[in-house]
Amino acid sequence: MAQTDEFGEELADFVRRVAELKTARSVPADDLPTVLDAAIFELDHVADQLWPRYERLTARPPGGTSSTAQEHQLLKAVFQLLPLPVALLDRETVVRRLNQAASAFTGVRAGYATGRPLTGFLAHADRSAFRGQVAAVARGEGDRSLTVHLQQRPSVPVRATLTALRPSGEPRTTVLVVLQPAGHRLPAVESSARPLPNLAEATRHAALMDLLDAMTTALLTVPAAEALDRAARVLHGRFADWVVADTASPTLTRTTVLAPSGKEAGLLAEQDPATCPLVVAAARGGSTALQVRPPDPDAFGHDTTGAPVLVRADVTSLLSVPLTAPDGTVRGVLTLFRSGARLAFSMAEARAMDTMSRHIALAMDARG
Repeated sequence: MAQTDEFGEELADFVRRVAELKTARSVPADDLPTVLDAAIFELDHVADQLWPRYERLTARPPGGTSSTAQEHQLLKAVFQLLPLPVALLDRETVVRRLNQAASAFTGVRAGYATGRPLTGFLAHADRSAFRGQVAAVARGEGDRSLTVHLQQRPSVPVRATLTALRPSGEPRTTVLVVLQPAGHRLPAVESSARPLPNLAEATRHAALMDLLDAMTTALLTVPAAEALDRAARVLHGRFADWVVADTASPTLTRTTVLAPSGKEAGLLAEQDPATCPLVVAAARGGSTALQVRPPDPDAFGHDTTGAPVLVRADVTSLLSVPLTAPDGTVRGVLTLFRSGARLAFSMAEARAMDTMSRHIALAMDARG
């Protein structure tokens, strides 16, 4: 499979070069010998390289032998059942495969991780170094090892060992990553023949219903001018570690910042919300934005020290919600952060927050 992919790439490159040669028909007559030499070189390449490789590929039985297929199945089973957390990445750190132990260790399902960069699950400070080491290993510069931190457990140092690998089903060199917590035991891979009731999910649903009730009660008992601040205080702590409220009429104005501590809140109190791309996008009529492990550290601008807010606050997930009145006018924007090891915002929580945002906008618009 890998040889077929390589042949396809070389053939595609040849077609592109031929297209370039065709555009050279209009060159001056004095330059035609150079173009002719290039055309002859391409023909030699087809005769000496591409055609013999094509013959070898077509001579192979399609799909390989049954024993080869059985061997591939065995290797996949070994990969999945290996007790060590193991991931297979491409040179851009995109996850190609994640075994069961790695899924349990990172807290990320294999189906969700596949196709996403592994750097997205690491602390911001470790991403550049990890990306560079993976690229070096993929280039054939030797095995590497470095210490990183998972966003979900930033206090636990993780040793990542990298080695180059060329599986038969992959078109290019991939990187095998083994994750091991430094000085800690590996978490056991849980397995069960029967599915158990998801008590954690039921608990989160009950907490969400309690939050909706608290929000409704708060909005029915405060004046319109205090509705946004009161809503922010309902959400703070029980639903989000950080709550930032901005009004949007006529211009964006920061009104409330609730953080894990008063000192941290001061870092954003003086920030101009117009410098926060997420806030600006929501104020222009955008929909609720849910981000888990935000890929852009500058998405919420910078604090008074010049540091990216999402990095400084160790944000692992966020919700940015426009407060839209029935006439379509955006009255304000609420931005919620969760940080550290706290569970990321779920789709159910985002939908509930979207409902609450409409109620908050109505309360801000109330007359009387």
